[in-house]
Amino acid sequence: MSRTAVEPPGGRGGEAPHFGPATAMFVVVSSMVGTGVLTTSGFTVHATGSNQAMLLVWVVGGVLAACGALSLAELAAALPESGGDYIFLREAYGPLAGFLAGWVSFLVGFGGPIAASSAAAAKYLVAPLQLRGEVAAGTEGGLATAVIVGLATVHCLGRRATIRAQSSMTAAKIAILATLAGAGVVAGRAGWVNLADRPPLSPGLLVAMASSLVYVSYAYTGWNAAAYVAGEVARPHRDVPRAILLGTGLVTGLYLAINLAYALALPAADVEAIVADRGLDAVAPIAQLAAERLFGPRVAGPLSVAVGLTLLASVSAYVLTGPRVAAAMARAGQFPALAGRLSADGTPVAATLLQAGWALVLLWTASFETILLYAGLGLAVFSMLSVAAVFVLRVRRPDLPRPFRTPGYPLVPTVYLLGMGILTAAVAWERPIVAAVSIATIAAGVPLWWLTTAARRDRSRRPW
Repeated sequence: MSRTAVEPPGGRGGEAPHFGPATAMFVVVSSMVGTGVLTTSGFTVHATGSNQAMLLVWVVGGVLAACGALSLAELAAALPESGGDYIFLREAYGPLAGFLAGWVSFLVGFGGPIAASSAAAAKYLVAPLQLRGEVAAGTEGGLATAVIVGLATVHCLGRRATIRAQSSMTAAKIAILATLAGAGVVAGRAGWVNLADRPPLSPGLLVAMASSLVYVSYAYTGWNAAAYVAGEVARPHRDVPRAILLGTGLVTGLYLAINLAYALALPAADVEAIVADRGLDAVAPIAQLAAERLFGPRVAGPLSVAVGLTLLASVSAYVLTGPRVAAAMARAGQFPALAGRLSADGTPVAATLLQAGWALVLLWTASFETILLYAGLGLAVFSMLSVAAVFVLRVRRPDLPRPFRTPGYPLVPTVYLLGMGILTAAVAWERPIVAAVSIATIAAGVPLWWLTTAARRDRSRRPW
């Protein structure tokens, strides 16, 4: 597929308005900073029994994300087409692998985060109302539904509306979270003792830290987001790698600052006590718990609303990037043709509506933790395949133009593959049922691929 195939006429002078480097970086930041860092740190503290171990896991996650970003930047510059992992796997391993990547992206990689982020946003936004029971569930579900429908509508209006919405929401998100991190570190300066909780090194701790990487890797997921809109970036060979690397670096620093604020506010023993008293889900709104401890309930309420607003930028980014995969698959004949139709300025309206519809199904049928683990493992598997494609394409297509080459090759992609491989093995060991369901979802795409291929072959043989 040529780049012009995804840039139909429209906009000024017959040319669709392209995304600039700032918007591409905002897509990366918004895709990364979302539900994960605002909900999963409490899970990691509970699993490891240590704030120090929790921070170490986030550092390791940042290193792995950087290695993945450096590797994927090479692919994004060499293959600047909208579709991300679907394009990379198709070129490296063939159409079946590309189809499976798109299949998993549609069902889990974007449908799951859209549902989880909108649900988390709703929880934070209504928290000051102190609703309980069915009233709280109904209010949160209705608000999350409105978020998904509203943002899908915005992105169906065209790229100009997308650029304005994504840029403004991401700028607000960075400002709010940076303020939370900075104020939290200052207010919690007496809590440095909370970091002196290094547990004895043991095989159990190592497994717990490795399996907790699934939460952290989920939080870092999104460093490849700019690749999904590469075909709509004005100078993809230069701006897409830059957006991926700058966005990943910015988010890594922000994550470590936010988690340091959590650690200063809540000793590991307090997290354990909350879990023992109210269950694991009680530590999911970790930002609100930390804010109450650091600033008191009067500040925690407005801050909870602010955090909920930051999550809207994440939902927006997922609703923007996810449909590009379905549209790319549709143009390749691997998804309903309707999803491949573009508006006058190149917006995949039908695919956006399909992606939003599936996210609504997940929102009303699955729990947050189930979506998190299920999506995290599936995304880990396919991120490894994408990074491994750097090796494959250097062998299979040595003449492919590579405006950006992965620095430290082959060590950098190897570090990523080893780290994610350990994560996957640890989760499969500790949560075999979740792992089995995630792998089964991937495998279910194989017969669907054969049915789709057979149907397409049959249509091509018809004389009419």
